[in-house]
Amino acid sequence: MSRPDYSLSLLPNFPIAKQQAHTLSTHNKIRTDNYYWMRDDDRQDEQVLAHLHAENAYCDEQLAAMKPLQNTLFEELKARIVKDDNSVPVKDGKYWYHSEVRGDDEYSRHYRSTSIQADNKELLLDVNVLAEGFEFYELGEVALSPCEQLMAYSEDTEGRRIYNVRFKSLETDEMLPDVLENTEGQVVWANDNKTVFYVKKDLKTLLGYQVFRHELGSEQSQDVMVYEEQDSSFFMGLGKSRDESLIIIDLASTETNDTWVLDANKPTGEFKALMPREDGHEFDVDKLGDTFYIVTNWQAKNFRLMTATSETIADKTQWFEHTAHRENVLLEGVELFNDFLVLSEREQGQARFVVVNRQGNRMALEFADPCYYAAIAMNPEPDTRTARIYYSSLTTPGSLYDVDLATGEKTLLKQQKVLGSFNADDYQSERLMVTARDGVKVPVSVVYRKDSFKKDGTNPLFQYGYGAYGYTIDPSFSSSSLSLLDRGFVYVIAHVRGSEMLGREWYEQGKKEHKQNSFSDFIDVTKALVDQGYCDSNKVFASGGSAGGLLMGAVVNQAPELYCGVGCHVPFLDVLTTMLDESIPLTTNEYDEWGNPNDPQFYNVIEAYSPYDNISAQNYPNILVTTGLHDSQVQYWEPMKWVAKMRELKTDSNILVFKTDMDAGHGGASGRFKSLEEKALEMAFFIALLN
Repeated sequence: MSRPDYSLSLLPNFPIAKQQAHTLSTHNKIRTDNYYWMRDDDRQDEQVLAHLHAENAYCDEQLAAMKPLQNTLFEELKARIVKDDNSVPVKDGKYWYHSEVRGDDEYSRHYRSTSIQADNKELLLDVNVLAEGFEFYELGEVALSPCEQLMAYSEDTEGRRIYNVRFKSLETDEMLPDVLENTEGQVVWANDNKTVFYVKKDLKTLLGYQVFRHELGSEQSQDVMVYEEQDSSFFMGLGKSRDESLIIIDLASTETNDTWVLDANKPTGEFKALMPREDGHEFDVDKLGDTFYIVTNWQAKNFRLMTATSETIADKTQWFEHTAHRENVLLEGVELFNDFLVLSEREQGQARFVVVNRQGNRMALEFADPCYYAAIAMNPEPDTRTARIYYSSLTTPGSLYDVDLATGEKTLLKQQKVLGSFNADDYQSERLMVTARDGVKVPVSVVYRKDSFKKDGTNPLFQYGYGAYGYTIDPSFSSSSLSLLDRGFVYVIAHVRGSEMLGREWYEQGKKEHKQNSFSDFIDVTKALVDQGYCDSNKVFASGGSAGGLLMGAVVNQAPELYCGVGCHVPFLDVLTTMLDESIPLTTNEYDEWGNPNDPQFYNVIEAYSPYDNISAQNYPNILVTTGLHDSQVQYWEPMKWVAKMRELKTDSNILVFKTDMDAGHGGASGRFKSLEEKALEMAFFIALLN
């Protein structure tokens, strides 16, 4: 039987974008952008849409030979997913809440019942019904009133992360006439069961900057603005304290936090600052009973846990230290229970939990895998002696445990089922430390199939990275990756600087003037894995999305010869132009991450690596670029411009294809099966290139 031919070769009729010179001048430096015309904030320009459609058509034509492979992969991915599945019920108040998904449904149904057996379940929402008629649908937040008879839920039908909030009576099963438009999606109920608070968005910058109070039965036009943030570098969120006594406005820029609170029993009162705003003070605060718990970086780069009362919370010098700062341990958060605290910590890149009882005794929860992901799951009830914890590794499917907080004993409630021939014993994970060019050791998570891996430089390798915002990509299980592992690929996560994998310093060494470290780390990991025999130097593939797409853009400019193929998804590529334009959503929030290029120092830093500005006349790898027309975080024109300029300047005959989902936003396609098509597309692209 002959092997199917999925091999790809460049088709000559790729779209050629018109060039229209646009001059940009900053700090007496002149840049000419021939593709600036591709920006259309309204997404209605006929020339722009025509070019995107032409790119989509070319992508389909170029990849037609691999379509059977893509279909095969899609069916593989889909076949591993349990079609009929339930979540583990979680108790919140008088009811147990869970969700179910059935057959080929793209979305879940949400239920509640009066017992964990769910034998008298009550349907709250059928998201499949809500999504009917929409090409894109995302259910945002679902919030029950304190009396548990009213429900608010938010929905986004465009992918722009602009949510409308609707209300339902659970007593009558009828929708209420109230609709709150253009919100962030969060809804917090006051304790009177009739007042809610929400954040309204600026429809141009897409920043949430105003908090409104709404009383059920009234028009949105009558809502009262109770807080407005004047500093556009802050993101805004709403929440409720653990004891439900306070409504909380959380304000966060990259390097500073601020918190305002209101008595949840007095919704018509005024929000008050919990403490003075202080540049560089990052903290997260919660309240249980008479005590505030503050995870803070005050005199503690890796954070420490402090406690305070209502009388002392505004004065840091009166706080009491509960858990001290440690040079080698990052304190990531705390979960509050009536008789216990659970600290989330990270040491040498490994997550762990420490349970602290009322007597101050500490107990660490241990995990066996060499690299893994663990997180506190949903624990709505503070009055419990067990905590839900989620655990996964590169070889262990997602697992939900109840942990006895007194003994540490774990009870497995559910483990993700992987249909087909999956056997965890067939796979092996490793944790490596690769020495980068400046002598720093970079953590690397590796997984492969035992019977197909030989450390002799023959395997293909897929390397993933992100490296920004302090966000850590932990090594967790992915049933999708099995399609690569079973075809002999080695799967790698490079934990480059810019995350908090090795603590706060690891993040700070991958941002602003140190951003180049993220790119160098990724490249150096690739070189080390080749040198150590983990892969064939001609069969290396890389992928990243959003800030990880920036990583890909910089890497292919700086070391294109290392990669056979690259996936670049919703990528942040035109960094310099975007960061100079405060009208673009999120720009002002990002100054503390990338630096403000209105300052000549940071202009030069960003100019040196900005992927769009550094495309040159050289050979590039085969590249697959994807985006969503309605992306609210990285605008569609960034990859559109990048591809056009790449086509203009690159000197190779490798494949460059660009696919725009005309209905989706930053998160890609909605629905559990539709989103698999995007994964199958990239996998097929890489596998086909092996031919």
